[in-house]
Amino acid sequence: MPKVYLIDEAQPNAFATGRNPEHAAVAATTGILQLLSARELRAVLAHELSHVRHRDILTSTITASIAGAISTLANFGMFFGGRNNDNRNPLVALVVLILAPIAAVLIQLAISRGREYEADRGGAELSGDPRALADALAKIDRYAKGLPLETAEAHPATAHMMIINPLSGGGLAGLFSTHPPTEERVHRLLAMAL
Repeated sequence: MPKVYLIDEAQPNAFATGRNPEHAAVAATTGILQLLSARELRAVLAHELSHVRHRDILTSTITASIAGAISTLANFGMFFGGRNNDNRNPLVALVVLILAPIAAVLIQLAISRGREYEADRGGAELSGDPRALADALAKIDRYAKGLPLETAEAHPATAHMMIINPLSGGGLAGLFSTHPPTEERVHRLLAMAL
């Protein structure tokens, strides 16, 4: 059973961490306790427990490692590739050097967004209340859009540890988001509630 921690932070947030269910923790901030109803909080914690159940933190770690390895291999290929340097096209090498890491990151983020949808589904099933999770996500999203989130803006690498990604944008920027659009998440949850 994961340990549960309360963090004294005004920003509403909850997250899970740990490599497996036996070595996991779920944390919630005092801000989320003040923002959400008990029903909504239960659904959010069920979402986080779903991350633990499905070993999403381990999956994220592995995909980040693979993305890093692809970037490193692209760099090695650029600087140490082949013995016959006369036949190497520097433009192709430069494109690979730039595009391989970007492609790796895009794949990593797509996996992260997919895991969020699954945690939403699992959290809705665990809590038995998909509407409560939809309401919580909508409420947190409205809060995030109304107030600056100093923690996220100062440390964008922590965005994946939030119930929603406060730094995500629409359109092309959505490709670089750790979380899917809140509107789509809410839509899917409300469809489960029918």
